[in-house]
Amino acid sequence: MIGWALMLAGCGIADSRSPVPEFMRAKASDPPPLEAPPDVKQLVREKLDSVFVAASNPRQVQVSPPRHELRGLGWTACVKAELTNAVGKPLGSETYRITISSGVIIDRQRIEAEDTCATESYQPI
Repeated sequence: MIGWALMLAGCGIADSRSPVPEFMRAKASDPPPLEAPPDVKQLVREKLDSVFVAASNPRQVQVSPPRHELRGLGWTACVKAELTNAVGKPLGSETYRITISSGVIIDRQRIEAEDTCATESYQPI
């Protein structure tokens, strides 16, 4: 009797990747819905210090439209501005790729040569 009880206990629903027949597998969960595209202009305008160091005196700040991240639920955009160094000498234009999740800038990285930011269209904030 105990043997039968153990065998029946093992007949529960298997997860979606188990090597059991399809009818015995649990349904895979749907991915969470995409969040709405962020207002990059407003976000960067309000949180400019999360993209550029305040001492760099960012001027002529421009942003690209948001693009959905290929791996994830967030968004990316490009931000460029004319900057100065710590002693006030011009550094020229610098461009960063920002990552946005739930309406918050969570990461920024200076672009590299193969980055798509060079081909983006920009609008001033």
